[in-house]
Amino acid sequence: MDLSKNVDTSVKRLDVAVLFGGILFSIAFLALTWWAGPRLDAIELLPDQGASWYYWKLPEPTFWSRATVWGFYFAHQIGFWGLIFYSQKHIKRYSTSLYLVNIAALVMNAFFIGLHFLQTHIWYDGLAQDVSVWSSQVSVIIMLVWILLMENARRGLFFGKKMPISKNITHFARKYHGYYFAWATVYTFWFHPMVSTSGHLFGFIYMFFLFLQGSLFFTRVHVNRWWTFSLEFIVLLHGTFVALQQGNDLWPMFAFGFGGLFIITQMHGLGLSRNVRAFFLLVYAALALYIYSDRGLANIHQITWIPLIEFLSVLVMALLFGGGLWLASWIKGQQTVNPGG
Repeated sequence: MDLSKNVDTSVKRLDVAVLFGGILFSIAFLALTWWAGPRLDAIELLPDQGASWYYWKLPEPTFWSRATVWGFYFAHQIGFWGLIFYSQKHIKRYSTSLYLVNIAALVMNAFFIGLHFLQTHIWYDGLAQDVSVWSSQVSVIIMLVWILLMENARRGLFFGKKMPISKNITHFARKYHGYYFAWATVYTFWFHPMVSTSGHLFGFIYMFFLFLQGSLFFTRVHVNRWWTFSLEFIVLLHGTFVALQQGNDLWPMFAFGFGGLFIITQMHGLGLSRNVRAFFLLVYAALALYIYSDRGLANIHQITWIPLIEFLSVLVMALLFGGGLWLASWIKGQQTVNPGG
């Protein structure tokens, strides 16, 4: 079956219609997860043991709790990678419609969302039983840094100014980002059981949106700047919400840290006028001064931590990609000079 064919439809922007349909599906499935959540309250968990401890995992995992979550995770991961590989090999242009491979990706991701829901209610455990609690968070952080690197050529990194990153590095980041993003989202999705705490629910709908975005490769809506910005901006909302929920006194670090990324980088890719951008900057500065006037202006440096870490990480990632590309080119050159080994 040729999955690279367009879906025949009279809808002018099928990709946009499917995007909104996917958002509605995500909200509906989130409601189902919330409604079914109290059923899991009877499961007894170990006491919380600190920041490096993941609370929502069975005290005594079973063979089937491990086999199902790891088996389903690998099936989901390999399936997603396979569809991305197929699309890159067979599709050459972006479309306002959908390709059959997009339909396959949407159905597959919806299937595995439902499967994880059932797996949670039968066996409970996620991947968190066997891996570090930090691995899920770091995977998403790297994804956000990758986006900053990939978008540098379009919107710049510092108030619209572009970092001098070579086109080869940017091309590599764009060509292979789908494989990493698919891993980060699928891994994070299966890391957590589908419990109904407010923090989990917020995280799951974000994963649903990322699956939706990942399924719409080679459609015009996949590169719509307002939709892609929304996916970046949700991190600000999620990080701040979770910090507040946990009684974390550092919630302004998340709110103004990710807000700083919006002011410094993200809003410059939205086509906003200079006056609008200046307004957002003034509002951001006023709110930061207001919050830290009560918390101590000496602590206002906290709002720079997240932007600094991410900008430095962009530099490190660019160097790693550049070094890898140089090494690959050097090895290829050596093979050309010495074809016999």
